[in-house]
Amino acid sequence: MSVDKKIDFNLFKVVFRAMAHSEDLDIMTNQLAQLLVAALDIKGCTIFALNPESRELEALANFGLSSDYVFKGPVLTERSLAGDANGVPTIISDVHKTDRLQYPEDAEKEGIGAIVSIPIRFHEKPIGALRLYHHDVWNISDDDVDSLLVLAESIGIAMNFTRTLKVLKSIRYAINDIDGLHILESD
Repeated sequence: MSVDKKIDFNLFKVVFRAMAHSEDLDIMTNQLAQLLVAALDIKGCTIFALNPESRELEALANFGLSSDYVFKGPVLTERSLAGDANGVPTIISDVHKTDRLQYPEDAEKEGIGAIVSIPIRFHEKPIGALRLYHHDVWNISDDDVDSLLVLAESIGIAMNFTRTLKVLKSIRYAINDIDGLHILESD
């Protein structure tokens, strides 16, 4: 089977612009999921955040997948493509020829032929996963995997930026509320 390179510089430009122009994590991740599905001509995409206490991957955004598949049950890092928790990509070129899926029946029912799972990391620490779902068997190129690793690292930076920005805005609103109280008290 031939291995086609799908990711090029134009995709990076579109994705990085989407990340650069968003201050909201939900909006940013939903836009990214939609962009990746369209640009890569794949079935679906999910962007997960890792819950450090439960060790579950929690969906931040998804596109192209049914709600039955998205809400099939908890996605446990130890059982679901464990490479995400270890910070390495997991490539399932053919879901019918693997025993590494946590929910193989659901993947088959959803019409998924292949899954590429790329860890999202920040400062070398896994904080989530980027999962791409293809309709068919997918022999993804090494260049595309490398590109997805760079993209996922950038998503990790953007996730932390938007979270930090949200905290800073909350602090600013709290300070403004306190200042408002001082103005009322001085009257």
